[in-house]
Amino acid sequence: MNNIPSIGTPQNRLEGHLKVTGSAKYAGDYNADDLLYGYVVNSTVTKGKIKSINTEEAKKLEGVVEVFTHDNRPSTAWFDLQYADMDAPPGLVFKPLKDNEIRYNGQPIALVVADTFEMARLAAKKLHIEYEEETFETDLTANLKKSRDPKKGLASLLKPPPPPPKGDFEKAYKNSFIKTDSTFSHGTEHHNPMELFASTVIYEGKGKLKIYDKTQGTINSQMYVANVFGLKMKNVQIISPFVGGGFGSGLRPQHQLFMAVMASLQLKRNVRVTLDRAQMYMIGHRPPTLQHTKFGADENGKVNAIFHEATGETSRFEDYVEIVVNWANMLYPAEHTLLEHKIVPLDVYSPLDMRAPGGSTGMHAIEVTMDEIAYQLNIDPVELRLINYSEIDHTSEKEYSSKELRECYLRGASQFGWDERNPVPRSMKRGNKLVGYGMATGMWDANRLLGRAEAIMSTDGKVEVKSAVTDIGTGTFTVMTQIAADELGLPLEDVTFSYADSAMPFAPIQGGSFTTATVGPAVQAACQALNKKLYKKAKSLKDSVLGDTKLKEVIFQGGYIIHKDNPEIRISYKEIMEANDGKDIRTTNSAMPNPLTYGKKARAVHSAVFVEVEVDEQLGVIEVTRALTAVAAGKIINPKTAESQLLGGMIWGISKALHEETILDHRLGKYMNDDLAEYHIPVHADIHDLQVLFIEENDQFVNDLGVKGVGEIGGVGMPPAITNAVYHATGKRIYDLPIHFDKLL
Repeated sequence: MNNIPSIGTPQNRLEGHLKVTGSAKYAGDYNADDLLYGYVVNSTVTKGKIKSINTEEAKKLEGVVEVFTHDNRPSTAWFDLQYADMDAPPGLVFKPLKDNEIRYNGQPIALVVADTFEMARLAAKKLHIEYEEETFETDLTANLKKSRDPKKGLASLLKPPPPPPKGDFEKAYKNSFIKTDSTFSHGTEHHNPMELFASTVIYEGKGKLKIYDKTQGTINSQMYVANVFGLKMKNVQIISPFVGGGFGSGLRPQHQLFMAVMASLQLKRNVRVTLDRAQMYMIGHRPPTLQHTKFGADENGKVNAIFHEATGETSRFEDYVEIVVNWANMLYPAEHTLLEHKIVPLDVYSPLDMRAPGGSTGMHAIEVTMDEIAYQLNIDPVELRLINYSEIDHTSEKEYSSKELRECYLRGASQFGWDERNPVPRSMKRGNKLVGYGMATGMWDANRLLGRAEAIMSTDGKVEVKSAVTDIGTGTFTVMTQIAADELGLPLEDVTFSYADSAMPFAPIQGGSFTTATVGPAVQAACQALNKKLYKKAKSLKDSVLGDTKLKEVIFQGGYIIHKDNPEIRISYKEIMEANDGKDIRTTNSAMPNPLTYGKKARAVHSAVFVEVEVDEQLGVIEVTRALTAVAAGKIINPKTAESQLLGGMIWGISKALHEETILDHRLGKYMNDDLAEYHIPVHADIHDLQVLFIEENDQFVNDLGVKGVGEIGGVGMPPAITNAVYHATGKRIYDLPIHFDKLL
């Protein structure tokens, strides 16, 4: 009866068995009668116009049903939407097959539909396409003179522009005891989730569609389809219970969704469109970014002047921006700041949020610059951070709702063995390997949005909770079940969390590390409301044992409503439901930030990262031998899934620092390593001893659960910590990511 509270205890993923046995069905796994298959054809030129597309040979192949191009694309309800989806940046969203203009290499220009995938792919090779090519520009470095401030739009609500200048940076910097002046760069990165992008559209007639889509937001895809094709929202159902990795690539509806819906509506058939691996390099990326920092500090290490400038690429049709330069003054209080972010429009597809967008880019430059100051002053890098520690976000001049970063530094350093470090660069060796220690700070937003949830108690006393939220592999399914079970006073096995269906109560896209903080309070609110209804029903029963008991005098535990002071006074949920004439009890509730109080404090997740590297003295090969991340992220609902998220972020941080880079040939305007053979990511042999240390944080301001997100913080501090460790090992400061071994030879 007395079920043990689930929140705060490590729980296995409830869907884990389905995934490891291959039973979980993804968007491309749902079969339907009479299913057609579409294959997307991509432009082989970077800019220009299509003069002609000859489809005759392709259409002659047996099994080919139709070839869609700009010449015969069905009409849609398109108008120049600026925000066709929840993650759209300012600009005019790209419209597949709209006209004959080529805007970037790999642009979808046709869809071949056939009765098998193989036949559709074969027919795609039979199209004869003539282009009129134009001069293009894809090189960020060569076009810096064309940089400009990005347009501001609705997107700036979640991606605020840099704050205005403060004080007199130039004067303060000139008079500083210590001055740094460094430039940084990192190349293009692509998301590369394991699951390919696929949409299976079930045509139900009369403008009704059921769509199994790879997405990070079922309602986002529903809005997109309804708006683009002029359908009623209620007639579009998006289902996505399992997502094989997203990392941001599923925040926006991708080309396969448009193509599959277009073909299904026109042909009145069930249609599946799947992008292959190479085509997934054409749907968004982390943009290459150049950064310039100049920090000034006094003789004691106190930073008094901060300049941080970043320039990233965007497409010609949308102004994609990231929060790159805002972080330094949120961490380190300086009286004089100058922060600038610019973009360069190029002939590429719009970049797309990738795990910790902007944060993992900007914090690299900031934390390496702080390391430079530490070495110039001969101050321990941890001590330098403590000298510049602040409980205030000096961008907004607001106190943090909670900030246990100091404890992250101290306990992280102790557990890592930071005091064993000889601070002199190139002073530590292990055989023929140079050994280096590096550390850095991590930071990410702790936001929440509006979420809704429904709770339904059935006649057997068990509960189903519903929300349209997806689970992209982060453990959302399990965590929401835990929250509901504890609020209802039921064991986990008596609670079912149904999710990832646009027909369920509203949830925003899953990204930004705000999902648990957004949907969790909605689940909590729905379950609390259900408890109240259950209590009210129990009180209404004839000769109710609760008598004159007030709601505040009872607890909901073990499937019973129990009097706090007299546990003998109790009534079971089943008994209450049996008296409810066979009817369920249900409630739907919303949860959102209080607009009157939410902006009164700054909210963030913080981490301290410690890394050990070995660098082969002859070959320059770098290996991260061990790393520790100490994290302060509010209440941890499930330490097991949270640790998994942080370990994944740490591994991606290693990948960003040492492996990942997409190479674009500017003579062709084309990505050259668009496969998993040449796009380098870590393998098991690259990953060694990784540890996560949770620092307890009590924060009742961010939400009633005290929850902050951990999806992105794990990757933010790793690249600079590795870069700083490489400097300590070799005495060479590398400013470009990824770090190639040839720079150390």
